[in-house]
Amino acid sequence: MSDLIHLLPDHIANQIAAGEVIQRPASAVKELLENAVDAGATEIRLIIQDAGKSLVQVIDNGRGMSDTDARMCFERHATSKISRIEDLFSIRTMGFRGEALASIAAVAQVELRTRRAEDNLGSYLEVENSGVRKQEPVASPVGTSFSMKNLFFNVPARRNFLKSNAAEMRHIVDEFIHVALSFPEVFFSLSSNGQEIYHLEKGSLKQRITQVLGSAYAAKLVGVMEQTDYLNIYGFVGKPEAAKKTRGDQYLFVNNRFIRSAYLNHAVMNAFHDLVPEGNYPLYVLFIDLDPAQVDINVHPTKQEIKFEDEKIVYAFVNAAVKHALAQYSVAPTLDFELDPSIQQLDAVSKPFTEDKKEAVTGSSLFQAFTQKHQAHTVQPANNFRGWQSLYQQAKGGADLPAAPTGMSFGEQSQPGHMPSTHSSKKEHPLQLSEDIKPFQLHQAYILFQHTEGLVMVHQQLAHERVLYERMRQASEGTPIAMQRSLFPAVMHLSPADAALMAELVEDLKPLGYLVEPFGKDSYVIQATPSGMDQGNEISDLEALLESYKHFNPDLKCPAREKLVRSLAARQATKAGTTLSEREMRSLVLDLSACNQPNLSINGQPVYVILRKESLERMFRG
Repeated sequence: MSDLIHLLPDHIANQIAAGEVIQRPASAVKELLENAVDAGATEIRLIIQDAGKSLVQVIDNGRGMSDTDARMCFERHATSKISRIEDLFSIRTMGFRGEALASIAAVAQVELRTRRAEDNLGSYLEVENSGVRKQEPVASPVGTSFSMKNLFFNVPARRNFLKSNAAEMRHIVDEFIHVALSFPEVFFSLSSNGQEIYHLEKGSLKQRITQVLGSAYAAKLVGVMEQTDYLNIYGFVGKPEAAKKTRGDQYLFVNNRFIRSAYLNHAVMNAFHDLVPEGNYPLYVLFIDLDPAQVDINVHPTKQEIKFEDEKIVYAFVNAAVKHALAQYSVAPTLDFELDPSIQQLDAVSKPFTEDKKEAVTGSSLFQAFTQKHQAHTVQPANNFRGWQSLYQQAKGGADLPAAPTGMSFGEQSQPGHMPSTHSSKKEHPLQLSEDIKPFQLHQAYILFQHTEGLVMVHQQLAHERVLYERMRQASEGTPIAMQRSLFPAVMHLSPADAALMAELVEDLKPLGYLVEPFGKDSYVIQATPSGMDQGNEISDLEALLESYKHFNPDLKCPAREKLVRSLAARQATKAGTTLSEREMRSLVLDLSACNQPNLSINGQPVYVILRKESLERMFRG
């Protein structure tokens, strides 16, 4: 028998390696921009065509390369920054992974023009399928122009996995912003399909932040600066009033390299505790400088996930630095000693609050009613439910109600289809709530009512999510939800990445009752919302939708429209803690009974459970 193991040809090995480094056009953008920065460029221009699928070009005025270096840069593991293993743990530059350019050349058609200042002529190379097709001298300015054309032209299966142009452009903008924020002393520009999207002049970090995120943030930034023997932290955080429903404006850099760290994000969020409402996210652009030996940046090929030698110390420093900055700029809650003199003279301020007065106030019926009876967290005394056993004798008829399943995987759910527009259904449904049975709410989260088999408990939030999901699913595939036009349309200003995402979702939002149109750079005007929705919350609702969509469960492989419907249903559902009237509870239960899959939430959780009469009786037998 012949041997089975053999070495792969270089061009196939390069294509496999490219899958780790070049996953989409944005991956190449990141590598090329970082290489331009490392070349000492002071001006870097990024040109995109067809969301990077047709062309990604980076032009810089850096040092350029010699003829030999221009040829060598496409070889695997070629680098100018590592000569021994110790160098790997002391690198402070950006693009040192030698396989980046080799990987790009393996899956795209590449053109390179480069010239050093001391050379009269530069070099021109054409590379395709890891092979150099042409190399010749050429007249060119000092610096480097790197063009990547027709990404994945030789790997069509991988090209088919690329997303829509709007989605790919959003990733490119993200990578561009990460590098641009890291180096405010460098000019950056981004052009897409002939239109300049960003023109970022050299300046300070604060100027760069306002250039990227918008001039509205200029007066809402608080400086952070802490220097220690172990690490240095600097940058800016937004004041609490600048917090938004989306967390897109949150950037964390370690040694000028953008990273993602839920651990350090928690450190910043913890510093803003009680300063921003729940569900809102503060802005921050923070840089951490520390010894590269204390950081392992090779945990992930993109180097956006890193490991610290001592994460707890870094967490403590970041948390303390942000808290100190907020306190220093009087953003944290403090006592105001500069009250209006007229207020100081009021009896409530100038006269002491004696014990007699305190007892008189706390003993009043108004105080008792406000602090006890009408508080949301107050649990009503048990005697309010006396005689609940008699509810069983009041029930008249009703269908058998099988117990809701306690668990079922997502794949086992049947796909929802047509949902009747009325509460009636030809098929007798397990959820029955007759007119003579009165539902009641428990802990502002559960709807309870009597059935012939026992006590039914419905989770109000999960039930509403299921109802909304099936309605929206039907609307997205058939009859659109009715719209109501806004008399004064609201304008929503988004970050560039969120604006690119919104461009991708605009058409899918129309059947769901939202008419959203572009309104200048990174802005959208909300012309209409679903009929019946309260006006005034359109912006926060859509911002929360974007946030939910971006952080959709990655384990569920759903089409974009399915993700949108699920995210919107979860956002609009009545949350636990909301008081419902009897009419609202009854309507929700009847709507749930008309669903095709009433017993499971959109995430596979049980929507209702039954405490059967036999189980209740066993509880009291002792």
